[in-house]
Amino acid sequence: MKEKKIGISYKEEKIKLSLKVCKGIFEAIGLMFSRREKAKALLFEFKNPTNMSIHSWFVFYDFLAIWLDEENNIIDKKIVSPFQFSISPSRKFQKLIEIPINRKYSKIISILVGSRKI
Repeated sequence: MKEKKIGISYKEEKIKLSLKVCKGIFEAIGLMFSRREKAKALLFEFKNPTNMSIHSWFVFYDFLAIWLDEENNIIDKKIVSPFQFSISPSRKFQKLIEIPINRKYSKIISILVGSRKI
């Protein structure tokens, strides 16, 4: 998997993320079957705006889903619990970031959604 660095802004905070880019069919499984503490933050990019939903089947821990437009503006963000059937943002998006709620990303998670028990 290729790695990409992107920056997003949220409530006057600048957040820099180093993300694994998921492109191929086997990378499209996202965080499924991964272990919480070893999981990496993932980036899914789409050529055109889409409104597809995601699921969290076989993800055994909570994660933060962040939907972005083409300019990396946050459209929506949600804490996703394990085994949810359908999660979708409020409107079309061009990028999706999945951040596991673990020690490595605790500072970013606390900025975006407040402190979480890990």
